[in-house]
Amino acid sequence: MISVTLNGEPLELDLDPDTPLLWVLRDHLGLTGTKYGCGEGQCGACIVQLDGEPVNACQTPLSAAANHSVKTIEGLSPDGRHPLQLAWIVEEVAQCGYCQSGQLMTADALLAKYPRPTDAQIDAAMSEVLCRCGSYNRIRRAIHRTANPESQNG
Repeated sequence: MISVTLNGEPLELDLDPDTPLLWVLRDHLGLTGTKYGCGEGQCGACIVQLDGEPVNACQTPLSAAANHSVKTIEGLSPDGRHPLQLAWIVEEVAQCGYCQSGQLMTADALLAKYPRPTDAQIDAAMSEVLCRCGSYNRIRRAIHRTANPESQNG
């Protein structure tokens, strides 16, 4: 048995410790918000947080999550109204939307580390997630909107 805290809830999982976390989440737990992109840890669509740090779930074995906390897009907000999710909507970030869970989980970790990030900090953190649609400027605006809500008019 592998003990994991998933989105704040303790779990005991009787699964192969080498199973990629992505497949544990999607196939065994039904949490399909974390996406399969490249399967090689290059695109970032599958990013979740492990103890608050972004990790590629496709490359992270379940054993690495043992006795740790995992947060997925489903754990970001129970109703989709996390400030980042709302800023994503206002800034019309999503185009195709496939990278969005990885983008949001990376942005959430960034803001936990740097509550008022600079453009350089945003660009460095968000470079881990590829956006085929090229929404990078909108992503940066949404992160700034979340970090500085008092300076926004929308």
